[in-house]
Amino acid sequence: MSEKLDGIRGYWDGKQLFSKAGNAFHPPPAFTESFPDFAVEGEIWGGRRTFEKTRGIVKKKTPDEGWLELKFAIFDVPGAVGGFEERLKVAKAWFEKHPSRYAFVIEHSPVQDENRLKSELKRIEGLGGEGLILRRSGSPYTVGRSADIVKVKSYNDSEAVVIARIAGKGKNSGRLGSLLVELPETLVRFRIGTGFSDYIRANPPPVGAVITFKYYGLSEFGIPKFPSFLRVREID
Repeated sequence: MSEKLDGIRGYWDGKQLFSKAGNAFHPPPAFTESFPDFAVEGEIWGGRRTFEKTRGIVKKKTPDEGWLELKFAIFDVPGAVGGFEERLKVAKAWFEKHPSRYAFVIEHSPVQDENRLKSELKRIEGLGGEGLILRRSGSPYTVGRSADIVKVKSYNDSEAVVIARIAGKGKNSGRLGSLLVELPETLVRFRIGTGFSDYIRANPPPVGAVITFKYYGLSEFGIPKFPSFLRVREID
């Protein structure tokens, strides 16, 4: 198991960094200078609760110094021989010989029992993390979703469309206070007023944007309970 990092998916082909849809990113040369000459896959990550800031940096079409605040967190080596653990050893061996300030291989630990899993999930969520990722030992590399990879978190999440941006009051005067959103399946509307970083309060998503939020069950009227903003839908 490992922490589920809330970043932007990246694919390094040995020469260039791409999004999961195959669009090129434009980091400065310093960011990738110690990256391997073989393909690795991971998350471009700026730390916990920094998704929107990270997203803003990687969207830029020209190299930006903001990249140097990010790291490439590697979770697989697509072209390597062997199961999951053996593939990761290839990446670890590379970075032992070619240390990078901007990349690391995600550490994994075995799941000993359900209590250990619950304890680690509570710890990560307490630190502001999203949850955990479980990978089957020895699993092969798979493009896209895989039954060998499971996300574990203590809440539900869903998507909604931004209908209106509501100005804040008090400490949030002049910034975003809350969002009025709509569930596309049921057309139920409700407000989300928590989970926003300072960056999002100053740069709120536009009307029509699709956001992801977390919640804890539904009311009898189909309204998500205790909704909290997570992110704007990830770019390709």
